[in-house]
Amino acid sequence: QVQLEESGGGLVQPGGSLRLSCRASGSIRAINTMGWYRQAPGKQRELVAALTSDGITNYADSVKGRFTFSRGNIKNTVYLQMNGLKPEDTAVYYCYADIVATGTYDGTHYWGQGTQVTVSS
Repeated sequence: QVQLEESGGGLVQPGGSLRLSCRASGSIRAINTMGWYRQAPGKQRELVAALTSDGITNYADSVKGRFTFSRGNIKNTVYLQMNGLKPEDTAVYYCYADIVATGTYDGTHYWGQGTQVTVSS
């Protein structure tokens, strides 16, 4: 069984910073992609940043220059460093991964439970 565990959300003032972490665990054969999505109240879930199978990181236009996606030294861990946070960044942030589980050959989409990020003074 595969799980994604997120951490690092919270309340921060405008202009502040937060770092989100996501670790994939379980019977993992390979990870094709990992990334972050977010969903604000009343809005659809949207891509924030994702690492493609080609090793390219794609960012939403709204976060370019402020957010940085990176891989951790700990295996199967990724981070989202968020600087210059704005009230419109307030949302539940979800870790996403396309993972090939042990004993299988096709990727399956997995989601974390979500972590709340609130930007407010």
